[in-house]
Amino acid sequence: MPIKVPDNLPARTVLEQENIFVMGEQRAFHQDIRPLQIGILNLMPLKEETETHLIRILSNSPLQIDVTLLRIASHTPKNTSAQHLNTFYKTFDEIKDKNLDGLIVTGAPIEQLNFEDVAYWQEFRDILAWSKDHVTSTLHICWAAQAGLYLNYGIQKYPLEKKLFGVFSHTIVTPTPLVRGFDEIFHAPHSRHTYTRKEDVEVIPHLEILAESAQAGVYLIATKDGREVYVTGHSEYERYTLKQEYIRDVEKGVSAPLPENYFPADDVNSAPAYTWRAHANLLFSNWLNYCVYQETPYDLSKLSFEDLFL
Repeated sequence: MPIKVPDNLPARTVLEQENIFVMGEQRAFHQDIRPLQIGILNLMPLKEETETHLIRILSNSPLQIDVTLLRIASHTPKNTSAQHLNTFYKTFDEIKDKNLDGLIVTGAPIEQLNFEDVAYWQEFRDILAWSKDHVTSTLHICWAAQAGLYLNYGIQKYPLEKKLFGVFSHTIVTPTPLVRGFDEIFHAPHSRHTYTRKEDVEVIPHLEILAESAQAGVYLIATKDGREVYVTGHSEYERYTLKQEYIRDVEKGVSAPLPENYFPADDVNSAPAYTWRAHANLLFSNWLNYCVYQETPYDLSKLSFEDLFL
């Protein structure tokens, strides 16, 4: 949350140079506050598990948030009951005439498919196109990050020799408010078969690489205006999510590597250390604060990107 200080306080300049959001008395006096409208387009198979992860992590913000769960209408999930979907989820057609403050698009276990071969690709394209004029900031996770970079900038994904699976160390590349408060070295889980080339991102003037990993590659990418955020890992994963994924793969007979840097002494019977929780909470809190709350209009019907972020 912003800190209100006197307009002429000398410390204000120093704090602003450190990417600490300080608000002058005049701006604070005229601020209106309302719940943020956040959509979650849930593409994961285990929707109840994913929605719980994301709502839990969003709840750590002091901001009031109204969550709208969204699903793809052109695809019928096999692992979530129709009753749950009909009760708690909306389709794109039901919300396309509205505006949202923020949108989170989850990953999906389909990254080995060509984008155009995904069954719901056209509907996904329509939603991302809609978000450009109806959402203040969109946060893309894992496959959605790769798909968003491909749709918006033509950036391809490339296959890995083996699945990138585990918890990896990352460092800050570009210090922006989105990474404010991050440790110099922080951890995040990854689970994917493909990757994005750093050099493909670097040639796009509108994009900045904010964090990367020597093992996992580019991790956090954002547009300079904060309207698009791309996370190639799964910071929203909880302590046992990678273990559960590993066990599911083994039970299916899939050749699954043991998650790296996860189980103590690589013993699947040992409880993994939850080393990325603080980073995950900070990432989502910073996104909500700096990319959404500080930029979105009080009256969402007046959302306009002609003057937003200027």
